[in-house]
Amino acid sequence: MASAEQQQPVREGRVSRKTNETDVQVAVALDGSGQISVKTGLAFLDHLITSFATHARINLHLTAVGDIEVDDHHTVEDVGIAMGEAIRLAVGDRSGIRRFGTGHAPLDEALARVVIDLSNRPGAWTQLTLRRERIGDVSTENLTHFFFSFAIAARVTLHVDVIRGENDHHKVEAAFKALALACREAWQRDTTIGVPSTKGVL
Repeated sequence: MASAEQQQPVREGRVSRKTNETDVQVAVALDGSGQISVKTGLAFLDHLITSFATHARINLHLTAVGDIEVDDHHTVEDVGIAMGEAIRLAVGDRSGIRRFGTGHAPLDEALARVVIDLSNRPGAWTQLTLRRERIGDVSTENLTHFFFSFAIAARVTLHVDVIRGENDHHKVEAAFKALALACREAWQRDTTIGVPSTKGVL
């Protein structure tokens, strides 16, 4: 006889997003085993997304080909959109989950906090307190935009705050790790409730 866990629906999402500027392919499994491959053409973005997938404990396979000879903006934005869409599909109808999640992550002197609500009401409020214009091959303004693009596509309410820090690399990486921890908590299965809302629907 199959266990209760084996009888749970598989939570996976696949997205193919092709525009005149980018071609992004994403496959995600929320109940994963740490199978991760990320290649966007932007090494620092690869590093951040790999860190997210590792600490969210998901399987993630993501490739992106973008017009990075023009700018990194389109690639960062469309990766955020495609990841958000894939996670939205994997979460499904949002029944039987915790819904809310909070994550705190330190990286040396930096400390980040992320609070997420899988609310189906998209919005993002982000304060990274970055000073540099670029980190590696990514413009810092596009890192804030990544969180916005992700939240809108995933249809979540997202608050990202770097509480303290001096090193911009540390601050951003801490924020992505905190996002992973918050997401992992929010989409955790909760069999004590159907749709976690007084409205009965999300």
